[in-house]
Amino acid sequence: MITDSRFDGPGPDSRWQAALAEGRFLIQRCAPCGAAQFPPSLACRSCGAAAPAMVEASGRGTIYSTTTVRKRDGSHNVSIIDLAEGARMMSRVEGDPDRVRIGRPVAARIVTTEDGAPLVVFDIVGAAK
Repeated sequence: MITDSRFDGPGPDSRWQAALAEGRFLIQRCAPCGAAQFPPSLACRSCGAAAPAMVEASGRGTIYSTTTVRKRDGSHNVSIIDLAEGARMMSRVEGDPDRVRIGRPVAARIVTTEDGAPLVVFDIVGAAK
């Protein structure tokens, strides 16, 4: 666990990773200005207030942008998701990369990578697979 000398206990990224390991998807919300942000940081990117609160994310979002990485052994996408709470995050949308389109609604889920680390990925909501 990484600690930060500027406050007592683990830093915001370590707390976020720990929550993911528990199956919880969190983002930060600033109490003074209400802005949502991701990735977690020590201060609000909108107003500069210290230590925005970690809150549960709904997991709902919309594909803001995407690109498909094509390889001989298969394709995958890298997407930026507009979360319902107002923050954006980079991740991937699971399934057929040719179905990933800007503006499509998605839902988050937590998966475990080959090395055992938790990771947030998204699935397209609606429309037949």
